[in-house]
Amino acid sequence: MLSFDIRSLDAKAATVEGQLAPDDPVWQEADARSAGPIEVSGRISSAGPGRYYWNGRLAGTVELACRRCLEPVEVSVEEQASMLFVGDDDEEADDPDVFTIPAPGHTLDLRPAVREQWLVVAPAFALCRDDCKGLCPHCGTDLNNDACNCAPTTDNRWDGLRATRTDSR
Repeated sequence: MLSFDIRSLDAKAATVEGQLAPDDPVWQEADARSAGPIEVSGRISSAGPGRYYWNGRLAGTVELACRRCLEPVEVSVEEQASMLFVGDDDEEADDPDVFTIPAPGHTLDLRPAVREQWLVVAPAFALCRDDCKGLCPHCGTDLNNDACNCAPTTDNRWDGLRATRTDSR
C-alpha cells in the first residue's frame, strides 16, 4: 500500500510495503519505467505538525538497450531513500527536495515521490558487457559476433592535429 491517511500517522508510524506497477497512471510517457513492479518498503511517520517523513528502500529492474550494440540489458536498481512531505502552506514547500501534500488533503500518496526517486536513480544507459565492441557505423554489423569488411575511415577534421603530432616526432 502506497497511500496513507495522514490522520492515522499522527498517532503512530506506519510500515510501508507495496509496489509501483509499470502501468500505473503516475508514470508519464517519456519516463524510464521499470521492467516489472518497483518494490517499495520502509516506514512513514509524523515529523511534526503537517509534516511526514518516509525512510525506506526502492528495488526494481530496468530494461535498456546496450548503448553500443543495442542488445537488451536488464539492470537491477536498489536504492535507500528518505523523503519529507509537507503541506502546501509549509515554509519548505518550495524546496525541490520536499514533496507537498495537496490541501485540503487527508491522504498521503507516495507514488509520485517514488516515481521521481526512481527517475533519479535508474540508469539512462547500460552496456551488455564491459568489452562490448558495438555496431559498425557503416554497415551495422554487430562487432561482438562478426567482423565486417568495411575499410576503416578517418575524420579529416583531425588532420591538423595529426600533422602537429607527426611534426613533433
